[in-house]
Amino acid sequence: MENKDQKQKEKIPEKEQEQNYLAHRDEDREQTLKEHLTGTARLAGKFAEEFGKGEWGRCCGMLHDIGKYSAAFQQRIRGKSSRMVDHSSAGAQVCLEKGGRYGFMSYCIAGHHAGLPDYGSKADTGSSPTLWGRRKKEVEDYHAFEKEIEIPEISSDPVDINKSENPDFSLSVFIRMLYSCLVDADFLDTESFMRNFQTGREPGEPLEALLERMETHIADWMKNPDTDTINGRRTEILRNCLEYGKKERGLYRLTVPTGGGKTIASLAFALRHAVANHMKRIIYVIPYTSIIEQNAEVFRKILGEENVLEHHSNVDYKTSEELSPMQLASENWDKPVIVTTNVQFFESLFANKSSRCRKLHNIVNSVVIFDEAQMLPNDYLKPCIAMMEELIRNYRVSIVLCTATQPALAGFFGSGIRATELCPRMEEQFRFFERVTYQNIGTITEEDLAERLKQENQVLCIVNSRRRAQILYQKLRGKGVFHLSTTMYPKHRGRVLKQIRARLKDKKKCIVISTSLVEAGVDLDFQAVYRQLAGVDSIIQAAGRCNREGLRSPAESRVFIFQFDEPEYVPDQRQRIDVTKLLLAEGENITSLQGIEKYFQMLYHFRGDSLDKKNILAEFVNKRYNFAKVGREFVLIEKNTAMILIPNEMEAAQILQEIRYHGHTKANMRKAGQYCIQVNERVLENLCGAGMVRQISEEMPDFFELTDQNQYTEEMGLNLEVDSGMAIMY
Repeated sequence: MENKDQKQKEKIPEKEQEQNYLAHRDEDREQTLKEHLTGTARLAGKFAEEFGKGEWGRCCGMLHDIGKYSAAFQQRIRGKSSRMVDHSSAGAQVCLEKGGRYGFMSYCIAGHHAGLPDYGSKADTGSSPTLWGRRKKEVEDYHAFEKEIEIPEISSDPVDINKSENPDFSLSVFIRMLYSCLVDADFLDTESFMRNFQTGREPGEPLEALLERMETHIADWMKNPDTDTINGRRTEILRNCLEYGKKERGLYRLTVPTGGGKTIASLAFALRHAVANHMKRIIYVIPYTSIIEQNAEVFRKILGEENVLEHHSNVDYKTSEELSPMQLASENWDKPVIVTTNVQFFESLFANKSSRCRKLHNIVNSVVIFDEAQMLPNDYLKPCIAMMEELIRNYRVSIVLCTATQPALAGFFGSGIRATELCPRMEEQFRFFERVTYQNIGTITEEDLAERLKQENQVLCIVNSRRRAQILYQKLRGKGVFHLSTTMYPKHRGRVLKQIRARLKDKKKCIVISTSLVEAGVDLDFQAVYRQLAGVDSIIQAAGRCNREGLRSPAESRVFIFQFDEPEYVPDQRQRIDVTKLLLAEGENITSLQGIEKYFQMLYHFRGDSLDKKNILAEFVNKRYNFAKVGREFVLIEKNTAMILIPNEMEAAQILQEIRYHGHTKANMRKAGQYCIQVNERVLENLCGAGMVRQISEEMPDFFELTDQNQYTEEMGLNLEVDSGMAIMY
């Protein structure tokens, strides 16, 4: 290799060797390549120091752009050539040639623009996007870097594989974290130069100040010693969370019954724990955007607007300025409190693109709270737990599993990781907060169910499919009867919910037929609830809409569990329903803590290998890691659906015209989302075949508009029956 290097050196023109090598230009300003590499190395080292690998970050930063030392790149940046120049492969090749510890950095440097690559094979050619392809790729002579840059020494191992249950997965996560440090440092150093060091970023206040605000907020609550009242019990749970917050990092559970105040208690624990352990931030991971918006609003009122970042599909931080501080913070989670979704959190941790990965290093040394932990994605449960374990073991993270229906996850964590419960006198708390009486009424016809519902004054009935909700509603329709499901676009549902809340408040007759969308994040309080047989967690969530304020006795507040005499195919719920049915047949009290644990144990047993349905963990073996493949495969919400815009309101019609004639943007697509319904492929085929929808733009093949306005009604939303009378969705 030395002879090849020497020949390449000899090709560098003397004049070229003496020039000032540039990394970026902006009008009359220039950033030298050495300045950029040094600046990126400093930042990447600082980020990696959070998990004890500062020298790795600095080395990555110094080598990532050495390909820009080529004469071809320097001509391009000076405007003397328009030819594209690969500047990422050079640093990767240097690392691969040095081998050993440097080999791990080759993934990061090769992918700092294109994304972390797959390992590939020796058969790959230089045109392949794999790591093997990058190794073989012929690149412009870059060896002028040796005049200005010295390759830093690496003295530490990436991870202690002797302490790892899965060394290859541990190494793959280390590469991801190092990659995050590199790409965020690269972005930030470039941004600083291009914006003339006025980035507009605002990191927020220190956690110590936020803890003081929380303590002020709860000061009066903490004076309540009466454990015979609901508020007194909430205070008992809150006080215990604050006390346990002083403990060391690790895995925690907060198993609190509905109404136990888990939102404030978990935030209080997180703030006390973060300050006690010198941690950087708090990250709330929540399954539903409706809950996110509610919780984020609570957090902002307590902690201040500038300290809480919401990061999910429904939020848009764009302002009249070029880039707002919140928009900038959403790129790398540089705020003290982050509120995000399961999708955003886990898909980022398994992504390979720089835009998704640059935030990962800011998960290090944080408290991560999984609200509604029973909603962790079962199809990817094993890789998700493996990732959570890595964060705890190697990245100084504390995790809290927060829910009223705690999943049985103990067996998935490796040795030495056991959860500490934060709820004091847990079983006693659940007995105290009992607000309803459950009754299994067995199999029933739609007609009999409709008759029972007519006899109720204020009742919620939750069924398992949108089709069934529409059929049942049609049997009951009349004054005070409402339908709720995702056949109605979000803004429409919001109007209906407002009417429902008004009738409940005024104690007027109110019968609501709904799908499971009301089971979380919707604050409703009925005298009775009917729940079609479903997973135990869904049944308990449904019960949380009955006697929510505890104003009636449990005997007066009934939750009826039923099955229809005509079964229906609900593929996403089949196993959950079967397990619940088995437990009921055995006489198990499915709403007890023991019943809930048994439910999840049985569910996970029956799921077996499908708890890693894409076989994600098998893509990281024998130091051959397929980051790009996993980035494509790890998708929590499959994309085999389409969106239908319902343009029956003036704003919706205006958004449609804007998209049709001016193209789609993030901003107008977010607005459009308030008027859209998501449907599967089979529904779309039927609607297209009936001439009821049409594609809005060829640029968006999965985005349609409803053209037959009669197919959408104020009562039920999108009618799921076509002219043939055949139901088209379950």
